[in-house]
Amino acid sequence: MKPITLLQPQKIVFGTGCLQTFCDDYQKLGCKKLFVLTAPPILPLITPALDSLKTAGISIQVFDQIMAEPTLNDFNHILDVARTFGADSIVGIGGGSVLDVAKLVAAFANSEQQAADCFGTGFIKQKGLWLACLPTTAGTGSEVSPNAILLDERDHLKKGIVSPFLVADAAYVDPKLTWTVPAKVTADTGMDALTHCIEAYTNKFAHPAVDIYALQGIRLIAANLERAVKNGQDQEAREALALGSLYGGLCLGPVNTAAVHALSYPLGGEFHIPHGLSNAILLPSVMKFNRPAALRRYAEVAVAMGCQPGKDDNETAQRGVEFIYDLSKKVGIPQKLTDLNIPQTAVDGMAKAAMEVQRLLKNNPREVTEQDARDIYNSLY
Repeated sequence: MKPITLLQPQKIVFGTGCLQTFCDDYQKLGCKKLFVLTAPPILPLITPALDSLKTAGISIQVFDQIMAEPTLNDFNHILDVARTFGADSIVGIGGGSVLDVAKLVAAFANSEQQAADCFGTGFIKQKGLWLACLPTTAGTGSEVSPNAILLDERDHLKKGIVSPFLVADAAYVDPKLTWTVPAKVTADTGMDALTHCIEAYTNKFAHPAVDIYALQGIRLIAANLERAVKNGQDQEAREALALGSLYGGLCLGPVNTAAVHALSYPLGGEFHIPHGLSNAILLPSVMKFNRPAALRRYAEVAVAMGCQPGKDDNETAQRGVEFIYDLSKKVGIPQKLTDLNIPQTAVDGMAKAAMEVQRLLKNNPREVTEQDARDIYNSLY
């Protein structure tokens, strides 16, 4: 069995209502200046909690203007705001973009390094400010991963910064914060979480220590995504999705994702398609492409999603691909890139850009050439 390194927050709290646990824990830290990154729809959900911290003597500054696909310039502006405030601790309460920016603000607030110089793996030199992450979508798993993504305007490509120093000190996964998420965002982010689990399990670097998270995440999300999309107040489904997303996040550090994510980056970078939606529209096509290279693994994914085994792994794996196509339609994911207003003339450029994401493509069970990338994109027209 090959060696593997698991990097996780020192403290992970899961459960409906655990936002209060965050407040209780924070007051014991001795920090006094909390910089809060969030988004406008979240503010009403967290204002009572923040007020309780203010009453306890904590100075709080809220920044809630994070765009869906934050750029390097956006980040540098937010970093200046946090530095001016004199933050001694950071909390991100939001979707993946909010959490990614919070992780980077914590890392760079007291650093002389520039984020622009740290794209790739292992370039951040030191631990930053104390950081907590509270996800409000069941999707990215960013609250427990060492990854953060920014859009680099210099070449219109989304890029990852990966470092042990981006792992939060504490993650509080409160499914109650996801109850008000609209159906469309629930679908997009849920498919993103499912992609994390499927790509981790079928990855060239898959590992038994991570397989257990990936398979259970697949089971939970496949069984509950449609329910949560149809009824956002379905507490059981929301809890299952939040847990499935957490499991997907725990796969990201040690194993990471593969071709679905690599091919999705140009959709976000050039056309500003939300990350979860980009993955959702590509997932079935990439599974179809990868299936021959990892038949047994894709068959096991299919069974975890609830598919009946076929006469052999090939048939079972095919049922898994069909299940994803079907689930994608049921939760309202567009089936064609034209539905996202991406012209077919963009395919060559997107394929070229996707080839730059070797950090992820190297994990894919089947080699992806530039022509393969073109073919996968073209199959979505």
